[in-house]
Amino acid sequence: MSKSTRSVVLILAVVAAVFAILYYASSSVNKALGADAGGVQLFNGKNLANFYSYLGPTAPGEKPIGKNTDPRKVFTVADGAIRASGEVFGYLATEKEYENYHLTVEVKWGEKTYPPREDNARDSGVLLHATGEDRVWPQCIECQMIEGGTGDIILVGGGKNKPTKLTATVEQRDKQFYFAPGAAAREFAGGRVNWFGRDPEWKDVKGYRGPKDVERPVGQWNVLECVCDGSAIAYKLNGVPVNAGTNASLTRGRILLQSEGAEVFFRKVELRPLR
Repeated sequence: MSKSTRSVVLILAVVAAVFAILYYASSSVNKALGADAGGVQLFNGKNLANFYSYLGPTAPGEKPIGKNTDPRKVFTVADGAIRASGEVFGYLATEKEYENYHLTVEVKWGEKTYPPREDNARDSGVLLHATGEDRVWPQCIECQMIEGGTGDIILVGGGKNKPTKLTATVEQRDKQFYFAPGAAAREFAGGRVNWFGRDPEWKDVKGYRGPKDVERPVGQWNVLECVCDGSAIAYKLNGVPVNAGTNASLTRGRILLQSEGAEVFFRKVELRPLR
């Protein structure tokens, strides 16, 4: 076994342990919050109940379209799945705020892409702990979905006065930081923590695939899991733990499904409350 292979195996083992600790440290599903053994289905497979839409401007300098107004049908439901067209930047947001949960989302890319990202890597995301007024984009912790980079942690918004913070163990390569269990811990105030296997030579081009990608090809369903337990967060993609952090400055908020230039489908949005 080569040194690089041993390193990947070690990272997978340690990240799996972190993920298991986050999940099992909490008690079973809290029935008082309305969950049963199958979890809370935030998406009922039929319509957008439990969510509201928010869309930004259709062109630079224009006003945002706003809340629950969707003239271009960016968000629709068909065949048991939510389609986010990507044509206008925005999101579906849960009507309620959540904390201490295990979120499972089934997701796949469509074929269509739109300006200004029609030739760039397909891009979307699940935004966790979104807080404050609706805008593109509110303060939150993003579980990034982008070709080659699904599973990155992005700390969004807050500005200099109240930045979004997180601590993660990372290795630095050039100017980028990659999740690496056992490495030195670093506090981030804004910015990105790349998932452990992200290609250092990644390019923002449509259809990008890295040599260690866990994400399945365009058109195939992926299972994305986010465990948010207090100030700790861990991400899992297709059964592989890919990223984690602690001491998050945000621990509660809305859950958002992005529209960001690429067609994407969400077939399952299930939440299991913890504690």
